[in-house]
Amino acid sequence: MASLSNSVNMSFRVDKDLKKQADELFKSLGMNTSVALNMFLTQSVRQQALPFLPDMCITIPSKDLQEALQELKEVESGKKKLKGYHNVDDFIEDILK
Repeated sequence: MASLSNSVNMSFRVDKDLKKQADELFKSLGMNTSVALNMFLTQSVRQQALPFLPDMCITIPSKDLQEALQELKEVESGKKKLKGYHNVDDFIEDILK
């Protein structure tokens, strides 16, 4: 009778903080780390190379940038109004208050 699974267990060491971050990332992408690693290995074998350029990375916006982008969306949608100025002197006076 044929085996129900043709899989093997792999064991390797990785920094615990890196594993935690990777687990969170892959969960947010709708998969677990095992699935992500299988995808990586499959693509590597198909391409006979790394499936990405090592110097390229996804940059995650800082919390401040994420908040600013959210504020921009609110302004664009009309949910939030911005204060306007007719001249630089009024602007400077307002920020010095």
